[in-house]
Amino acid sequence: MQYSQKVLDHFMKPHNIGKLENPDAEATEGSPACGDQISIFLKINPETNIIENIKFQSYGCASNIATGSIITDMAMGKTIEEAKNITWKGAADELDGLPAVKMHCSVLAVDTLKKAIKKYEIEHGLAEAETFSKKTIVEELKKVIYPGVGEDIVTLKMVKYVGFENGIAIIDVDIPKFDKFRDNVAEEIKEHLETFDEIKEVKVTI
Repeated sequence: MQYSQKVLDHFMKPHNIGKLENPDAEATEGSPACGDQISIFLKINPETNIIENIKFQSYGCASNIATGSIITDMAMGKTIEEAKNITWKGAADELDGLPAVKMHCSVLAVDTLKKAIKKYEIEHGLAEAETFSKKTIVEELKKVIYPGVGEDIVTLKMVKYVGFENGIAIIDVDIPKFDKFRDNVAEEIKEHLETFDEIKEVKVTI
């Protein structure tokens, strides 16, 4: 697998690695059982809303560590509003690219950062908790990456139907039976959606 020199640099000598004591906000996403996990810790100035310190801990591959390193660099010194504008594609670009099959690591890192910020905003009255709906599911599916091209399955128009009723999420995805990433995408969908308390069961039809 071909990595850029920047990915290798951040993997070998990651920036901002570790854990903050008494952080103002933190979030953990992913699972070691599934291969990748990242935790992000924030110290935020309550008067300016500037991220004055940020650390991360990572369990996973070189891309997972490198993206944790780069997004903490990108968020350091930014206001929380500016940090929320960091995208997974932007993070990958800062690393001079990632292999398509590793783009999900960038999504995981950015998603964890944004969830930590959201927790801070809710706790400090800067935002309200969002009501769960079918739209929530669609937004989460935008974080599921098709490894063949490194793009999300919603943008690629692979998602044909999204339903949610009585705690059951039904996702119909159009991927040919011969596609080697078919099962991988189905597992990714389940992994993403099963984190929501409102969802009791995920049914993926491909």
